[in-house]
Amino acid sequence: MSEAPTELKGPPTAADVSAAADRARAGGDPSRWPDKMPVRDRLAVLFDPGTFVEDGLLASAIDQGLPADGVITGVGRVEGRPVAVIAHDFTVKAGSWGELTCEKQIRILERADRDLLPVVYLVDSAGGRLTDQMGFFPGRRGASAIFNLQVKLSGRVPQICCLHGPSAAGGAYMPAFCDWVGMVDGNASMYLASPRVAEKTTGEKTTLEEMGGAMMHATVSGCGDEVFDEDWEAVAAARLLLSYLPDDFRSPPAWAPPRLPEREDWEGLIPEDPNASYEVRDVIDRFVDGGSFFEIKARWAEEMVTGLARLDGRVVGIVANQPKVRSGAIFVDSADKATRFVSLCDAFNVPLLFLQDVPGFMVGVGVERQGIIRHGAKMITAMASAEVPKFTVVLRKAYAAGFYAMCAPGFEPRATLALPTATIGPMGPQASVNAVYANKIAAISDEEERAAFVAARTVEQQADINLLRMGSDLVVDAVVEFSDLRSELVARIRDADRWTRDPGRRHHPISPV
Repeated sequence: MSEAPTELKGPPTAADVSAAADRARAGGDPSRWPDKMPVRDRLAVLFDPGTFVEDGLLASAIDQGLPADGVITGVGRVEGRPVAVIAHDFTVKAGSWGELTCEKQIRILERADRDLLPVVYLVDSAGGRLTDQMGFFPGRRGASAIFNLQVKLSGRVPQICCLHGPSAAGGAYMPAFCDWVGMVDGNASMYLASPRVAEKTTGEKTTLEEMGGAMMHATVSGCGDEVFDEDWEAVAAARLLLSYLPDDFRSPPAWAPPRLPEREDWEGLIPEDPNASYEVRDVIDRFVDGGSFFEIKARWAEEMVTGLARLDGRVVGIVANQPKVRSGAIFVDSADKATRFVSLCDAFNVPLLFLQDVPGFMVGVGVERQGIIRHGAKMITAMASAEVPKFTVVLRKAYAAGFYAMCAPGFEPRATLALPTATIGPMGPQASVNAVYANKIAAISDEEERAAFVAARTVEQQADINLLRMGSDLVVDAVVEFSDLRSELVARIRDADRWTRDPGRRHHPISPV
């Protein structure tokens, strides 16, 4: 616990400065928050030992008695790589932002922009310090400048957030501008207005967990990427995530020593019946380097699986339909989930691998009113605009516009591969027969005759979309046996190592709303 600074009765001595620095390092009163890891302990988990160099330690040391003005900023090393940090100290005025809090954050973000440093945000802040509202709110060096810099940094350097406590009001946008947000269950929250303010404004009664808690954001809103039980787990995950991402947009991700997959038994893994479910993560585990799959937004829009992994040591981004959940159809949220992940990979030079087992986009009044066409267009725009090497594997069914959105041949993947269980078409054979021959089928009164007619027409439809036909017409580049999938992908991704961006392309397309 720090003590209030004593009033200086003359010029400060070296001892005075040293004492002020000690008070700043001690922070506020940690006994008020016994269930939270002290902020400097969080930094010790994040950085290599002895590498953190702090800026602005003596902020507010003379007048206000706010140790470091409630925020720690500086640069340390993560596996030898320089990384900037903003870490709020909740023991100091609940981590609230005043004029100097903003100034410190702005300065480190300016440095990150100038030197192209990844930024880790350890967020634990009640928002703006209303006793200093003219300092943090309206001016050129206030909170808006922080958000402006975050947007400028987006896609230039990785921005990773660990949310340890509240992120309130306008400050809730600090995590929102980051590439990944890990939240600590029971402590972390994001909200534009507290339940008390919401009740006063709208009459709605709710709880903090229901409106802005970690599990809500990870499962419903999609604002959170993962939920952790402890502070150190979130920080350790951020440190691990950095190992998959480059320092900046000009660099490739770092290579790591290859590892064999954790499992290699493919027997019966993917059912031939297109309506039977299975776990697509089991497929991923059989071809990526063992233990390397870092899933992103695992609890949200679970019909789509996204994450980073390694193939023979190289980083790849995986976008996979999940037949186990809602048959793997693409909904509004899953389209948005894929859009954001594809944009992340394209920004940081991570090749993309699409695993298709998709019946199409979801249909019906509800999803049309939610704007499934608009959200699907965003996904397709992001996928088509991505310049990184793209590869497509058709695991089983690839139907309708879902085939397109998951990087069909027309979107120029480096290769479209198919497993022996794959079928590709505008819809499933039985659905196609019912659509094409609806009147004829309805006119046949005898049940056995009707069934025989449908069966015969279904065989005809199946013949039109079988794998030999797909290979013969160059729809797929290769049909790959299950056990050969890893070696095939390793070879093709390795051969794309020399890819470069087209310098003559437009800056970016206009994304659908």
